[in-house]
Amino acid sequence: MTAVLFISLIVLLIIGVPIAFVLCGSSILAILVSGDIHSAIVIQRMFSGCGSFTLLAIPFFVLAGNLMSAGGISKRLVNLCNSLFGHISGGLAMVAIITCAFFAAISGSSAATAAAVGTIIIPEMLNHKYDRNFAAATVASSAELGVIIPPSIGLIQYGVATGTSISDLFMAGFLPGIFICLVLCVVAHFMCKKQGFEASEKASGKERWQAFKDAILAILMPVIILGGIYSGLFTPTEAAVVAVFYGLFVGLFVYKEIKISDIP
Repeated sequence: MTAVLFISLIVLLIIGVPIAFVLCGSSILAILVSGDIHSAIVIQRMFSGCGSFTLLAIPFFVLAGNLMSAGGISKRLVNLCNSLFGHISGGLAMVAIITCAFFAAISGSSAATAAAVGTIIIPEMLNHKYDRNFAAATVASSAELGVIIPPSIGLIQYGVATGTSISDLFMAGFLPGIFICLVLCVVAHFMCKKQGFEASEKASGKERWQAFKDAILAILMPVIILGGIYSGLFTPTEAAVVAVFYGLFVGLFVYKEIKISDIP
């Protein structure tokens, strides 16, 4: 069974089958070859998995991340962090890391975090003579904070698979996520200082206050989501739906960077 699983997995990957179908197809093939499990059970498990209320949080958090990126929330988080840390040596790298941590606390998705923050901060880093590989690696590594900082999609999947309380997992991931974020900032600072990458101009107090006012709704979002989960006001899945409607409302009616025609 194991041999069939891995051989079919490799063959399907080589011929270019999409990864979701590779995992599904190789697993079903291995089960059918072994004959230990009736094929009807496979179908039952697939439908029961699709009907999981908790797993619904995953597509909703991904959607929330896309809405926040399109609605200007990620751009305002970058501007706020840049006004606070951009003048420090390696400041733009630290801006990328801290913004990714904020965005991870909103979307729970590493892929959404990398896409939303990377498209804004990487061109800015290149304009300040940062090395292209360093800029890409900074965003890629810090976007992975989405796996650790709640509401993490990875923690949701682990909680569903093991029956562990997702709220407890979120509580456990919070401090390690902050610690990793700080370590990444320290490493980025010393690497940039050593390589002589440019820093941004220091923002004035007025510019910082304006950036804070522009980003206040973005900052409140993780407070609402995580506060609601920890207080028991709503479940992680309900929190994901709240994030979608919050991101949609802010993008449509406050920042006005999403149009009704964009929604489909």
